[in-house]
Amino acid sequence: MSVAPVENMASLSTDLFYDILRRLDGPTLASAACACAAFCSISKEERLWEDVCSSMWPSTNREDVKSLILSIGGFRKFYADCFPLIVNKEVSEYQWNDYLEYPEEWTEAEYYGDMDEFESISPSDFVSLVDIRDDDNDGEVFLSVANGLPPITSMETERKDGKLWRGLRDGLRLSWIVVNKKIKQAANLASWCPLGGQRHWPTDKDFVIRFGSILPARDILPCQVVECILSMKFRVIYTEGEGVQTTLKLTELSMQLEDMEGSHVNGRNSLLILKEALSCRRSKNYSEVLESCHLYSKVQNELKEEKMRNESRLDRLCILSGIAAFVSFCYYVL
Repeated sequence: MSVAPVENMASLSTDLFYDILRRLDGPTLASAACACAAFCSISKEERLWEDVCSSMWPSTNREDVKSLILSIGGFRKFYADCFPLIVNKEVSEYQWNDYLEYPEEWTEAEYYGDMDEFESISPSDFVSLVDIRDDDNDGEVFLSVANGLPPITSMETERKDGKLWRGLRDGLRLSWIVVNKKIKQAANLASWCPLGGQRHWPTDKDFVIRFGSILPARDILPCQVVECILSMKFRVIYTEGEGVQTTLKLTELSMQLEDMEGSHVNGRNSLLILKEALSCRRSKNYSEVLESCHLYSKVQNELKEEKMRNESRLDRLCILSGIAAFVSFCYYVL
């Protein structure tokens, strides 16, 4: 974007500046605010950021959502909180020995953390704003060729070439923003692009796509970090032979928090973790987000392998102990 010379800026009207800035997306508007004092002043207008949020997250067009956003600080703050995605690299500092040395039996206070803090957290404090690439007026989500999906004539063909699956995986976008009304903070828990997915067998018409992020759980769970898994399940509901038509319907959308061992985090700890997530580190660099998620998966796999090795060694010791006991018994009898 070119900017008029400084000596000519004063001759331009504020309305013209506003008209220029209202056409920009969020990152460009934030950059333009640093160009000159006039742009900086006008870029603070809430209406500009309301338009940016409306374009980015259609759910913010609802009147009740607008009221919610204004109550927590306005659209400019909302965009600054929710456009960068959560990045958590604490997992790189993860110590296996520290985790494995935690006692198997925790007291309630040790496991759940500060009980007084929990008393101040309630599920009613949280609101979720979910935006998917295509949303109709009835609250149901459908995807079709018009949304960029490749046409298929039969599921037989799809099973062989996988074009529909690849199109869904590569083209789908999800935003799942959690707002805490009490502390007036918000964060986007999604990864924008899918982290993975698969066909949902035994049917051949269901597809499951997984998004998510890595959230801090320090002083809440022994594993210190958890994975927030956002799953979307789509079903092929209409395929018109030679008409080359593909329609998918969203049949399930869910969120769950899992620890390093793949166990679901209970509701009480989930609330504490979500509250912590609202103030954790974020980044506009999507590659950092992916790196954070991939690092978690790597560490999680290492933990599983270490546990399997320990269990295998324990099994061998049990077998050897059993053999030794049997030999001793035979010797005694003889």
